[in-house]
Amino acid sequence: MAAPVFPSSRSLRERVGALRHLPSLFRLVWQASPALTVGSLSLRLARSVLPVMILYVGKLIIDEVVGQTQLASPGGGLSNWIESGRLDFVGGLLVLELALAVLADLLGRASSLVDSLLSERYSNFASVRLMEHAATLDLEQFESSDQQDRLERARRQVTGRTTLLTQILGQAQDVLTVLSLAAGLLAYAPWLIVLIVLALLPAFVGEVHFNAQGYRLNYFRTPERRQLDYIRYLGSSVETAKEIKLFDLNSFLVHRFRSFADHMYADNRRLAIRRAAWGTFFAALASCAYYLAYALIVWRTVRGEFSIGDLTFLSGSFLRLRGLLEGLLLGFSQIAGQALYLEDLFSFFDVRPSITSPPVPRSFPHPLESGIVFENVGLRYPDSDRWAVRHLNLTLTAGEVVALVGENGAGKTTLVKLLARLYDPTEGRILLDGNDLREYDLADLRRHIGVIFQDFVRFHFTAGENIGAGRIEATDDRSRIQQAAERSLADRIIQRLPRGYDQPLGKRFRDGTDLSGGEWQKIAIARAYMRDAEVLILDEPTAALDARSEYEVFQRFRDLSLGKTAILISHRFSTVRMADRILVLENGQVVEAGSHEQLVASGGRYAELFELQASGYR
Repeated sequence: MAAPVFPSSRSLRERVGALRHLPSLFRLVWQASPALTVGSLSLRLARSVLPVMILYVGKLIIDEVVGQTQLASPGGGLSNWIESGRLDFVGGLLVLELALAVLADLLGRASSLVDSLLSERYSNFASVRLMEHAATLDLEQFESSDQQDRLERARRQVTGRTTLLTQILGQAQDVLTVLSLAAGLLAYAPWLIVLIVLALLPAFVGEVHFNAQGYRLNYFRTPERRQLDYIRYLGSSVETAKEIKLFDLNSFLVHRFRSFADHMYADNRRLAIRRAAWGTFFAALASCAYYLAYALIVWRTVRGEFSIGDLTFLSGSFLRLRGLLEGLLLGFSQIAGQALYLEDLFSFFDVRPSITSPPVPRSFPHPLESGIVFENVGLRYPDSDRWAVRHLNLTLTAGEVVALVGENGAGKTTLVKLLARLYDPTEGRILLDGNDLREYDLADLRRHIGVIFQDFVRFHFTAGENIGAGRIEATDDRSRIQQAAERSLADRIIQRLPRGYDQPLGKRFRDGTDLSGGEWQKIAIARAYMRDAEVLILDEPTAALDARSEYEVFQRFRDLSLGKTAILISHRFSTVRMADRILVLENGQVVEAGSHEQLVASGGRYAELFELQASGYR
């Protein structure tokens, strides 16, 4: 992937070039709700011509009033004026202006309503797109800190750019209003438009510059913002409350939060002060230009070149046009600045996974015939000089229960990640029934592999949904969920819950019930049994279980894995001795293999580790 071009090095042309993402934004908006998009555009089109119509009707009213004052009075009473018919025209104009004002208010409220609904639909639709795209990416792209920063920026833009949508629609409306006002001014004084544009250009350039500086700050502050969010979570989360109180970490967290926050605040304050100072100067220039033009209009009216109605129309149009042009120029610069943030969103959508299914994939064999073979497999994680596994050769026979043992960092979990194609080997290959693992359909492969890692996710859903997550299409199959719970012995836990399988778990949401670590693990193991997979993998699944529960779980696991290929990773030798074969990993390679009795008798690395653990119980 090409290195990013940082905002500090971008020219004005490149900053404005970020507007190329606007068509992509509009496609997302249209896909979110075509009906609301059409409704918003139609309402804004109608609103755009109302200002010039109201101003022109006001001009006609004033000219009519001035004309009537120069004629003889038909009488002192209102009835005399009405009977003479001299109020008919001005009365009709007043009714028309009132109708236009009411219509403008109605259209404005309707437009705000439609825009708010459209923004919410867009935000929800873009969030779904973000989650769908994130699901296609490789595990590597989630474990990289740079990619986490990219994902964080994209997440913020999904909800943070909804105002941009409203602003763009408002800009489009203002452009149409400017065109209608400019057409009126051109008939009287074309030079006014040129004067306004020249006066506002410095403010536009200044806004573009400061928007880019603001984006630069936000870009480089992404890691600090993630740390702030993390510290805020640590200091106010039910999951961390016990240890925060026990170790009295609150003062430490507050100090660290303030340190990051104050540093970011100082940078933002410096930029805000500079922006305000230059903005005041540019606004003063624009005001001088406006009053110069206003004085010239008044002078020409005094000389008799314009009527009083013309003066009102021109001054009102000029004031409105000046405000609109200022808003358009500054708004354009703001849109250009916000479009830089859109690059964070759409550049994330451009990230593509490297682990994909082949064009014509194989289907997962059912059942497995020969098994799984690692041939000279090596993996080096990105941004690491160390090989996680290297020259790894091993065979997992179909229907065999294999245990992997070794010290931390030996490569046990890496082997599982390779088997599930969360990573592809840097070198070598993995064969499944004699075919390269990369030839199989990725979703089908993972569907037939049931994995529970030690750091499994505790979903704050109902107990049934937590188990059903193992095979999400069967979430409504209560019978299957209950069978999976029985297999993992989680059914005993669920029977004690107030609402059984419908009981929300965790303390994050209302009415939730938290479980112990061991209880959560049984729920997670049930999730693996939901898959009814050909290959079952348990990675340290009983770390939080007591000895009796551990024995029961693995006795059940042994029985239920008959006819399936099962991989068990554990540090407890009382557990791994149940396996048909034990593989000892060290420095990413298999250094010993055999049954428990064979390995103890050989006096090698396994025997040493077994003796160290056994001595703790003597």
